[in-house]
Amino acid sequence: MFAQVIDGTITSFPKGNKGIQIGDYKYPKAIYSLWTEEERNAIGIYTVIIDNTNFKDQTFYINTDQTYTFDSEADTVTAAYGTATAKAIADVNAVDEDGEALLDSDGNQVVIYGLKTKYKNQFNTQAAGLLLPTDWYVVKATEVSDYSVPSAITTYRAAVRTKVNAMETAIDNCANVEALITLLEYTTDSDGVTSRPLGEFPNEVI
Repeated sequence: MFAQVIDGTITSFPKGNKGIQIGDYKYPKAIYSLWTEEERNAIGIYTVIIDNTNFKDQTFYINTDQTYTFDSEADTVTAAYGTATAKAIADVNAVDEDGEALLDSDGNQVVIYGLKTKYKNQFNTQAAGLLLPTDWYVVKATEVSDYSVPSAITTYRAAVRTKVNAMETAIDNCANVEALITLLEYTTDSDGVTSRPLGEFPNEVI
């Protein structure tokens, strides 16, 4: 990405795919690929330096637009983000433009889910997917009087439910977005073992 600077002010952002006229001079698009940075700077064209210092994971934060700054002393153009805002961690009731409760077609309050609900739903969906392959054992046990679910299957299914309930509790206990990130984040210890505080579901049975 390039920026054009005239008299210390950023005036445009040439795309680099065509030539440019500066004053009485016309320059070919080759200046963006064949010229050195110093040669481009001499005519007021700068490669934009992207500063991601304040940029945060968009899963959890809302980042600002970039602000473009020309530093005359460093002779550089930089694109930087402002302070990111954490997304809502809790559910909130939606309101209309007048601040009144927003209702659905059935008259129920529309709820905007926060990050906690998002992740609890995600793990509940995962748990349901893990239980699905063994559901037939349970169905058979209800239809065939002399059949019972193998103990290994019963133990596994109970472990899945116990784990997802523990995950929900851990998520609910997060006081803020930073705590939620820590809960979900994988780290690798000195022994090379990768894990996260939230833990994992039990291994599937075959």
